[in-house]
Amino acid sequence: MKHWLRFRHSGATGFGTLTSSGISVHEGEMFGRHAATGKTLALSEVELLAPCAPSKIVALWNNFHALAAKLNQPEPPEPLYLLKATTTIAAPGAVVRRPSYYDGKTTYEGELGIVIGKTCARVSPAEADGFIFGYTCVNDITANDILTRDPTFPQWARAKGIDDYGPFGPVIATGLDPAKLVVRTILNGAERQNYPISDMIFSAQELVSRISHDMTLLPGDLIAVGTSVGVGVMKEPVNMVTVAIDGIGELTNEFRL
Repeated sequence: MKHWLRFRHSGATGFGTLTSSGISVHEGEMFGRHAATGKTLALSEVELLAPCAPSKIVALWNNFHALAAKLNQPEPPEPLYLLKATTTIAAPGAVVRRPSYYDGKTTYEGELGIVIGKTCARVSPAEADGFIFGYTCVNDITANDILTRDPTFPQWARAKGIDDYGPFGPVIATGLDPAKLVVRTILNGAERQNYPISDMIFSAQELVSRISHDMTLLPGDLIAVGTSVGVGVMKEPVNMVTVAIDGIGELTNEFRL
């Protein structure tokens, strides 16, 4: 298992793997040819960035048996998803602010993220693992009142597309079996979500396969697999949200009203 990350150091962007002594700096391309330089940086020396720069972010809706049952929604026969703007990307530790024009409810959604490692088009579920680079933590923040404001048109892209409303990281973990992972979300010190990825309606491999038949997935693209029960509103003037997945790590961001 490796944990890949991106960082800014002395004004330059770099990448590497997390080790017990810090960051093992690499050169080349994370999703291509790369090699360790032999240089190690302490985490305290760098500014962590989102661990990759996707060309698109695919976000799933209604992909967990437990949530579908709670919402009394039928389980979909195929994945339901939207595209999130890449300007929603926020780094681990970044402060996310509610827009000044919006005073409605905003929710956290702790999720697993799939990161694509190779150009992927029309692959089968059996082939999908060969195109998955690894997995990360995602907080799919949503402006709920915008989503439902117009009864004739659910505004998914706008409600989830606000600047900085898509933090993910802090690393991309490779060598994991996603079906064995558990997602926990902690809001202001209280655990609000704790659910198994094994409860997904469509597995990670099925998602990659089916989405790749609609659109070509490129190296670094991010698929947020959807969330389960426990989604809630961030009500305090300052809210600390942590999405924790054992084997990957903890993504923590501050959300301010």
